[in-house]
Amino acid sequence: MPMTSAEIDDLSHEDLVSSLGTRWRLVTDQVMGGVSQGTLTRELVAGRPALRMRGDVSIENNGGFVQASLDLAPGGQRADASAWKGIDVDVYGNGEAYNLHLRTADLTWPWQSYRQGFQAPPEWRTVRLPFAEFQPYRTESPLNVSRLRRLGVVAIGRPFEADIAIGGVRFYA
Repeated sequence: MPMTSAEIDDLSHEDLVSSLGTRWRLVTDQVMGGVSQGTLTRELVAGRPALRMRGDVSIENNGGFVQASLDLAPGGQRADASAWKGIDVDVYGNGEAYNLHLRTADLTWPWQSYRQGFQAPPEWRTVRLPFAEFQPYRTESPLNVSRLRRLGVVAIGRPFEADIAIGGVRFYA
């Protein structure tokens, strides 16, 4: 029987360590002079173990993002997701719009990515994000899913209070 999914993180490990052995990290626009602030914690959300990102997204000082990012392979290596159609993310949020950003070995600059938006309702829901629907951002290179390096769940682009929980992330067939 063919596999229908491959776990990226089932949120069963302690602290910010993923099922892959890599660590979730909080990144804000402060790395480029912005003033957005955030936190990234492990906690129970509506009875489910989750990674929770909260923050104040500000567009002051040319900023505008708070991100939970995860390397998809140890040591900056690449992950080959060519056997999969996309990514499923289990989310619980505050009803706001968020993005999933992908980075590949083909991207040079930190502002380049492939992006797809989704809503995070105030209940657990799985959002399905097909690779074919990711849009390139500040790059001419097409998305090559055999060269994935990192994913990020991102609150971006407008002033708002971010509050999103991630209960699982996996590739789907």
